[in-house]
Amino acid sequence: MDLYYEVNGHGHPVVLLTGGADVRNWTFMVPLLAKHYKVVAYDGRGTGKSPVPLEDINPVKDLLSLLNHLEISQATLIGHSMGGQIATEFALNYPERVSKLVLLAPGLSGFTYSKEFEENMKKIHQAAPDIDKMVELLLSDPSYPVLTMSPHRGLMVQMLKHHMNRMFEWPAVKLIWQQPLAIERLGELTTKTLLIIGKEDSPDNLRVADYFRKHSDARIIEIPDADHMVNLTHPEKLYHHINDFMKE
Repeated sequence: MDLYYEVNGHGHPVVLLTGGADVRNWTFMVPLLAKHYKVVAYDGRGTGKSPVPLEDINPVKDLLSLLNHLEISQATLIGHSMGGQIATEFALNYPERVSKLVLLAPGLSGFTYSKEFEENMKKIHQAAPDIDKMVELLLSDPSYPVLTMSPHRGLMVQMLKHHMNRMFEWPAVKLIWQQPLAIERLGELTTKTLLIIGKEDSPDNLRVADYFRKHSDARIIEIPDADHMVNLTHPEKLYHHINDFMKE
């Protein structure tokens, strides 16, 4: 297994998935979850301490390889942002390997994001290779009004700078998603699912949550005074919701 991962605690396996960050995304959640569960946090290919991708990235296949390597037959998946997109894809394709699914402000493959979102992403890419400017533009996105005023802004800046530096190392690769895309299959999601999102997250991310509400049996919880980084700003509240859900 060439992906970097960390294991803490004992008990039922819980695997933490993130997108444009690394295992530091779970700095405040791991100590809470590890009181009762075996917690696995890992860096996706090309992020954190995991190796640069040498070919197109299949994040679902990578997760399957990690579970097999750790001899985990079934786990609860907790996915944040694009990590939630990966977790959803995995649960649709390997439902027998997922006991429960927890999605924190997830992405969704096939979802059409707004023109404003696309323009923001274009501005960030045009700012390359000025990483400081790229981070500044990203944190001005509507996803982060709470985080940017919190003591955890510095940690987020560190993760984003590291992630962007890593991305400059990548060859010309792309992410591979299973066909048909998850947005077309959401009604097939049989895994018991909890979706948590901050009420102050961006309109696009709130629309994704609403799509899950309408097209799946996912339970939706909205956290007041929280944005896209609810895992950094509201870890205790998040933990209690997740722990209650897992004990059911």
